[in-house]
Amino acid sequence: MLETDFKYIIDTFFTLFSMVLIIFMVPGFAMLEAGLVRTKNVSSVLTVNTMIYAVASMAFLLLGYSLAFGSWENSSMSIWAAFLFQMAFVGKTVNIMSGGVSERVKIIPLMLFTVVMGGVIYPLIVNITWGADFLNGTFLDINMYDLAGSTVIHSTGGWALLAAILIMGPRKGRYKDGKIMVIPASNIPLVVLGALLLWIGWFGFNGGSVGSISSVENADSVAKTIMNTNTAGLAGAIIAGIIMYVRYKLLDITMILNGALGGLVAITAGPDLYDIYTPIAIGAIGGALVVFAIPIFDALKLDDPVGALSVHLINGIWGTLAVGIFVDNVSIIDQLKGIVVVALFAFVSSYIVLFIINKLVAFRANDDVQLEGLDVEEVGVEAYPEFKRAI
Repeated sequence: MLETDFKYIIDTFFTLFSMVLIIFMVPGFAMLEAGLVRTKNVSSVLTVNTMIYAVASMAFLLLGYSLAFGSWENSSMSIWAAFLFQMAFVGKTVNIMSGGVSERVKIIPLMLFTVVMGGVIYPLIVNITWGADFLNGTFLDINMYDLAGSTVIHSTGGWALLAAILIMGPRKGRYKDGKIMVIPASNIPLVVLGALLLWIGWFGFNGGSVGSISSVENADSVAKTIMNTNTAGLAGAIIAGIIMYVRYKLLDITMILNGALGGLVAITAGPDLYDIYTPIAIGAIGGALVVFAIPIFDALKLDDPVGALSVHLINGIWGTLAVGIFVDNVSIIDQLKGIVVVALFAFVSSYIVLFIINKLVAFRANDDVQLEGLDVEEVGVEAYPEFKRAI
C-alpha cells in the first residue's frame, strides 16, 4: 500500500470517528435540556432536539456545505467523511438556541428557523472564517484563529439565542412583581448524563478539528488538543463548585456541570496551541464566568432555562480572546475583529429571520399552553403521563 493511500484511509477513519463523537452531543443536548425543564415540557424538548439534527443536517447537505466551502473537493480524505464531519457541527448552533427558549417555543417556527440557520446563516459564517472566504481582500476579511468554533459555533448560537429571547420574552411566571421565580429542574440524573455526553463529544469536536492524525506530529497534536480540552472542562467544574460553596455553602451540580461546559467552550478556540497548564486558567475563568453571568442575565429578565447565554455566548467570546492573550503569534486585534464581525452578522441576520417568521407563525406558545405544558399541545405524547402535571 502506498503511504499516501495509508494516510488517506487513516485520516478518513479518524474524521468519521470524530464525527460519531460529535453526534453524541445530540443526545447530550437532549438529555441536558430534558432534565432542566419541567416534566410537562420534556417530550417537546426531545422532539425539538431530534428535529434540529434532521432538519439542520439536511439543509446543510442540500445547500449549506457548498455555500460554506465552495466545493466538495478534498484530496486528504474521503469527501464524504469531510462533509459528515462538518455536518455534525451545524445543528449545534440551533441546539444552543433551542435550550435557551425551551418551555415556551413552538416547534414548527423553530424548524423554519433551523432551515435558514443550517442552510444559510451558519454556512456564511463558516465561509468567512474556515471556508471559501468571500470577504477575502475586503476590510472585513477575518484572520481570527478559532480551531473548533468558540466563536464560529458557540457564539453564533448564543447570538441567535439572544435575538430569540428578545423577540419571544420570558416563560410565563418566570418574573413576578420584580422578583425572579425559581423554576426547578425536573430530572437531575438526565442533566448529569447530558452534560457528560457533551463532554465526551467535545473530544471529537476539538480533536477532530485538527484535521489529520496520520503523522507523528499530527497524532501528538490531536492528543494534546484532547488533553487540553479535558483539562479546561475539569478546571471549569472545579472553580464553579468552589465559588458556589463559598457563596452559598452548597455544591449545586447543575452549576458545576455548566461550569465544566463553560470551560469546554472557552478552550475550543485554541486547544492545539496551548501548553498543558494554560487550559487550567482558561477553563477556570470560563467556569467562573458562567457562575457570575447567569444571575446577571436573570436580572436583565433574559430568561434562559439552561444557561446557554452564559455557557456558549460569554465563553465563546472569552475563549476566542484567550487565544490572542496566551498565544504569542496570534493578534488579539484579529481575534476581536472576528468576534465583532461574526457577532454583528449572526445577531442581525438571526433577528431579522426570527422576526419575519414570528410574524407568519408565532414562536411563543400562549400562556394557556405554557400552563398545561407543550407536550400536550405540540407533541401529543407526554414524557411522564403518570405524573400530575406541574403548574
